[in-house]
Amino acid sequence: MHKGLLFVVSGPSGAGKGTICKSLTERSNIDLSVSMTTRQPRPGEIDGVSYYFVPKEGFLENLENDGFLEHACVFGNYYGTPKAPVLESLEEGRDVVLEIDIQGAMQIRQSYPKAIFIFILPPSMAELRKRITRRGSETEAAINERMGKALKEVSYIDKYDYCVVNGELKEAVDRVIAIVKAEHSRVAEDVYDLIEKYKKEEL
Repeated sequence: MHKGLLFVVSGPSGAGKGTICKSLTERSNIDLSVSMTTRQPRPGEIDGVSYYFVPKEGFLENLENDGFLEHACVFGNYYGTPKAPVLESLEEGRDVVLEIDIQGAMQIRQSYPKAIFIFILPPSMAELRKRITRRGSETEAAINERMGKALKEVSYIDKYDYCVVNGELKEAVDRVIAIVKAEHSRVAEDVYDLIEKYKKEEL
């Protein structure tokens, strides 16, 4: 059985990466990794679906037990990708997508270099500010902090394999799905096993 592919999706807060990943799982056979966080749930978020919401003590216990593929502290809250379910899905031949921040993505690049990295951009910084403001959960100071962080994050684009501008959601999701399909057509080591199989078949 061929291993699944690991896709890492990052981008500034408000770029729409979460919505894109959700749409991706609905339209293709790919698992969405559920991250663990110490932040409080936002309206509509469900524990175990949106995130695993845990107290700081529980997160640090998992960290001490080497339970994360990556982890980061963002705006005073901890985030991490539980290792076991991701590796299990990959071993079973299922693709997995991680929606994580850039700090975590750079850790994945070191620990799992075979991953495919996709950066999601908003059509403009003005649109990004509108999206964050529409959430209604951020103070003006917090919005300005996120905008400043977004400008720094954009400088990491050259560390990613692909960049997708999320102006129109369906088009952005279509492009990500095209990337997934292209990666499955990439020539890899296991293709040579298939060639040997062809050679053994009677013509």
